[in-house]
Order: sequence, then C-alpha cells, then structure tokens
Amino acid sequence: MKKTLQTGLILLLGYSTYLLAEDEITELPENCNPPLLNMIQCPIADDVSMDDASDSMKLRANALNFKLVAHMPLSEQVKAMGGESKRMEIFQFCDAMIAAKMVKNSLIFAGFLPCRIAMVEDQKGKAWLITMDMDSMVKSAGLPEELIGAATTVRNNIYNILAAGATGDL
Repeated sequence: MKKTLQTGLILLLGYSTYLLAEDEITELPENCNPPLLNMIQCPIADDVSMDDASDSMKLRANALNFKLVAHMPLSEQVKAMGGESKRMEIFQFCDAMIAAKMVKNSLIFAGFLPCRIAMVEDQKGKAWLITMDMDSMVKSAGLPEELIGAATTVRNNIYNILAAGATGDL
C-alpha cells in the first residue's frame, strides 16, 4: 500500500510538473556560469547529492515525457580499465518525434542527437551539470517557423531537467 501511495504521489507530482513545463519558459538556475565553448555549467546545490541529482533529472524527464535514451557512467568505465577518475556520467535525453522532424529538416541535426547533460565532479569534489547552450543553437540553426516551437520545447525540457538535477527537485 505504501509503495502504491508513493508511486501515485510521484505520478501526480510529475503530471503537475508537465503542465507547468508546457506553460512556462524554463530558465536555468541563476548560479550557472555564462556559456563557454557553447556549453553551460551549473553547480549542483551543496545539499544535493549526485545520486539525488541523477534521480531528480530522471524523474523530471519522465514527467516531461522526455525519454532517457542512454546513461553512460564514464568514471566507472575508467576505473574498470585501471584508471582513476572523479565521478563523471553522461545522460542522454530525447523526444523521438521532435528529433525526426529536425532531422527531416536538415540531416545536420542528427549530430546534436540525443541531447546530453553531463554530471561531473571536479578535482575539489564539487558536483556540476553541463549541457549545450541551447539558446545559441536555436538562434543559429536557421530553423523554419514550423520547427521553432519544437526546438523551444526541447530547450525548455533540457533546461528544466538540468534545473531539477541542480536543485534536487522532483
């Protein structure tokens, strides 16, 4: 019974998050660094563990109907090969229908698929989330009018997922 109640609460929270995401433009947390090399770097809050950040991103993606299509725990692979590494993981998210529209418009968009968020620990032990500066990509893409809304949805969802991870929100 308890598990059913928890699952129902998560689904309800996810549904309300989905409604908010559709109605609002999602912005990154204010403490994110300005874009460098077309990438945005956001700190994970000190009171949020990397495991909690990972769970928050997965839950938010699910609530937004944005599929986690791949997860690569790179630091584990480095360790398995005898190396040393701070925690480093890549999460890849996608909306297949939007992806198909973008690639139909221009094959070059296949190189951006799927959208990635990296979670890395720096040498001092600080946790970060890093993703592409979607604003500059959307502006420079030269998209036809009918795809700008789809690109904005992807941008908002990725930024929403990143913000959830950075703050530990569900």
